[in-house]
Amino acid sequence: MKIVSLVMAFSIAGASLASAQSLPPITKSKAAAQKAVTATNEHTQRMTAPQDSMSADSTKRSAARATTQASAGSTEISAGSNTFMRESFRYDRNGRRDPFLSLMTYGELRPLITELRVTSIAYDPEGGSVAVLRDLGTKEQYRVRVGESLGRMRVAKIAMKAVTFTIEEFGYSRTETLAVVDPKKESSQ
Repeated sequence: MKIVSLVMAFSIAGASLASAQSLPPITKSKAAAQKAVTATNEHTQRMTAPQDSMSADSTKRSAARATTQASAGSTEISAGSNTFMRESFRYDRNGRRDPFLSLMTYGELRPLITELRVTSIAYDPEGGSVAVLRDLGTKEQYRVRVGESLGRMRVAKIAMKAVTFTIEEFGYSRTETLAVVDPKKESSQ
């Protein structure tokens, strides 16, 4: 039974293959598409072919353009009768910084306002106040006065129990105030 069904399947496949081969090789739509592709290729070859009848002025302009492109880093690739201009880039460092590194160093970003705590303030009503701040992440201690910078922050004002900072980020400035934290209240929380 299996052999009979297998023979039937092969005979049907052979009949359909024979009928497919009797069809015309190219249909009308395929021929139209092929004609359009041929016309486009001919047009592209005419546009990219070098012209022998160039005037002296256009020769000077093309030579100047080639000089300019060569100094910018273009390369000329010849493939048979066609010539392609390709722009290439090369970064000559010569002591300059890496353009892919951040303009701000890691030290300029730290400390962040959220990582600081005001531990004490030596307040002077005449303007000589000093605030002592502690970085919670690194446990580093900072002593600042009005006008000093700390990372991206600048101390704008020191009051009896608070320090006001002006923070400049992305072209905008904002103010943040940190108050002195009472160690007794902090330990109970």
